[in-house]
Amino acid sequence: MLNYPEHILHQVEKPGRYTGGEWNSVCKEWSKTPLKVALSFPDTYEIGMSNLAIPLLYDILNRNPDILAERVFSPWLDMENLIRERKLAFVSLESGHPVKEFDILGFSLGYELTYTNILNMLSLAGIPILAAERGGDFPLVIAGGSCSLNPEPLADFIDAFVIGDAEEAIQDLCQAVLDAKKQTLSKDQVLRELAKIPGIYIPSLYQAEYNPDGTLKSITPTAPEAPPVINRRILPELPPPTVKPVVPYIEVVQDRGAVEISRGCSRGCRFCSAGIIYRPVRVRPAAEVLSAVEGIMDNCGYDEISLLSLSCSDYPGIENLVKTLAEKYADKHLALSLPSLRLTPDSVGLVNVLAGGRKSGLTFAPEAASERLQKVINKLTSEEELCDTARTAFESGWTSFKMYFMIGLPTETDEDAAAICQMAGRVNSLSRGAPGRRPQIRLSLASYVPKAHTPFQWEAQLDEESLYRRADIVRQGLKRWGIKVSWSDTKMSLLEAVFSRGDRRLGKVIYTAWQKGAKFDAWSECFNFTLWQEAFDECGLNPSFYAHRKRPLDETLPWGHINAGVSAEFLKREYARSVEGQDTPDCREGKCHACGLEKAVTECNNRLHGK
Repeated sequence: MLNYPEHILHQVEKPGRYTGGEWNSVCKEWSKTPLKVALSFPDTYEIGMSNLAIPLLYDILNRNPDILAERVFSPWLDMENLIRERKLAFVSLESGHPVKEFDILGFSLGYELTYTNILNMLSLAGIPILAAERGGDFPLVIAGGSCSLNPEPLADFIDAFVIGDAEEAIQDLCQAVLDAKKQTLSKDQVLRELAKIPGIYIPSLYQAEYNPDGTLKSITPTAPEAPPVINRRILPELPPPTVKPVVPYIEVVQDRGAVEISRGCSRGCRFCSAGIIYRPVRVRPAAEVLSAVEGIMDNCGYDEISLLSLSCSDYPGIENLVKTLAEKYADKHLALSLPSLRLTPDSVGLVNVLAGGRKSGLTFAPEAASERLQKVINKLTSEEELCDTARTAFESGWTSFKMYFMIGLPTETDEDAAAICQMAGRVNSLSRGAPGRRPQIRLSLASYVPKAHTPFQWEAQLDEESLYRRADIVRQGLKRWGIKVSWSDTKMSLLEAVFSRGDRRLGKVIYTAWQKGAKFDAWSECFNFTLWQEAFDECGLNPSFYAHRKRPLDETLPWGHINAGVSAEFLKREYARSVEGQDTPDCREGKCHACGLEKAVTECNNRLHGK
């Protein structure tokens, strides 16, 4: 039986987004399962099904006989219009039950520009948008993921945030809700019980006060169960990988199997929030990776597997792992992908093994071109290393070479922007000597967005006029070589900067923008900055206050009560080193830098004390 009437599905662009019934999907008996959880990614099916967290939590929760986990994603505009016009229930993919009938609705937060989609999905489901207006008859609305490390902009809408690794925390939370159901506790009582769980943040149990100049004065608990600081949950080792993920009926963004080979990164790039909030590095043993690949191929039929990590190049024995997989599945023509490789000639050799006879495009991310700026951001890639990598790639037959750079990085000058042209020009000159068809050189520019919990969390985002000038320096400089340049939307980057370091007053801006029609803000065809500007004006807030203002080091930050594990003292030291142009070595290759994790992670503590 279809979740939506067949005549409705005939009217939408991709009906496979809404039918459910995919291979490996789990549909438990509704009436006999005590706790019902709807897992959601607030974007389309194709993007949500490519998110790593959803299949992990789906598998973990459905292994518990007392819990059923089903999926729900944001319907595209055509389907949303039909749901509203025909007054249809917004339902889950597995059983087709209305979302508002679940006990828990959980959102995975990976990008700030999906926030209005959360409100839109709550509205479609008939669930009050404001947490304060939801009683015990509605689902408990929870959220986790990278954006939850600054949960404040969504504090008005989310009942509970899972801070950090969710695999164990979500089980603790669900067990607490199960116990609460047996005791028929009120919603307020449930939230107080959840606040006792490590890593669970209940925003309604905290009060924010502001100074006359608009900066945050304090965030303080209003209930004895609420701790003054919420510590990020950190798993000591990676849990077993999912080997029976749901196989979509339609093509999705990452249409392949995936195995997380490691979590965390210790290289210490100062612009990178993932390098902080996923520390420490935890490596999956090679034998477990091999077993997972075999399981996914047997259970899903994929002939392409992605080995996921923040830095695949740093996985111990990555060459042997790739070689073993390539040899083992040579007769099955298995394609392997490593999406995060460092810029070295060895990386080219590695992907040569992966590609077999298919050699189309290579992508690397130097981020900055001048040696000075590379030291500021603590990501060193010499021009010589880049050229050696490009030369190796071209000699190996690769026909496309793409480079990612950022503009607007702290301390950046026009000369730093011009250095991007010089670096790209060197690569372009090397492409002339490539055998066969001359490789295409492409360049992608992104406007830098300062993030919470990084050494640059106090820095201002560069204003739009300066960003355009820097981007124009790059584009004009590359014209003579015909190198294609793409650049991210500055208005989108502005909003991202606002919400990544915003406070809970922004909730009314998000709500107002959504009421005006803002949704799918990450999609260029849907993004309308005018709606957001009107919302800021009506709410009496200025986006520049959040994005373009440099913060003093002693300012109380909206995310200051969220302990990511890395101390503010370490971030300040790294910020000072960036200003001085000093790089900081990878802590796994030298001494421990006492970033704060030594207080919570045994391995880090042992390294600090030379054990």
